[in-house]
Amino acid sequence: MVQEQVDERGQEQDRERRGLLRIGLAEVYNPSMVPTLNPGDQLVVQYGAVVRPGDVVVLRHPFRQDLLIVKRAVERREGGWWVRGDNPLVENDSREFGAVPEEFVVARALVRLRRPPEAGQRSAGAVLSWLASALRPVRSLPAGASAARLSRRLRAR
Repeated sequence: MVQEQVDERGQEQDRERRGLLRIGLAEVYNPSMVPTLNPGDQLVVQYGAVVRPGDVVVLRHPFRQDLLIVKRAVERREGGWWVRGDNPLVENDSREFGAVPEEFVVARALVRLRRPPEAGQRSAGAVLSWLASALRPVRSLPAGASAARLSRRLRAR
C-alpha cells in the first residue's frame, strides 16, 4: 500500500515547474519483485517523476484502480507502459493485463529500505548485516537485462 498524495495533473505540473519534490513511502506486500524487493521492504518514492525503461514504479492496477502495485517499467507501448515483476514465477503484470495507461503510474521508486531483523534475530551480527543492506538505491536495469540474469550474476560474485 502507498499513502497516496497525488494531486490533479495541473497542480502536479505546477509543482514540477517550481522544483518541489514530492516524496512518499510505499510498502511491498507480495513477492512479485523478488529478488530486487522483498515483502516488508519499504520504498522511498517520488510522485510525478519521469519514468524511464528499467525504473521500479508504483502504479494503479488496471483492473482495480484502488489497488497500488510495484513493478518494473519495461518499455512504452501503444496504450501505456509494459510492466513486469522481477520474479519470473509471478505473472501478475503486463503478461496478464497488458500495457498500463500512463496516467496509472503514480510514482518512481528511489530507495529501498529493508525491514529490521525479527526480535529473535537481533544478534550483533544480524543487526550489522541488516545495517549494511538496509538502505539501497533502487537501480534501473540496463537495457536488455533481465532481473533473473542480473540476480544470478550478482550471487556468483
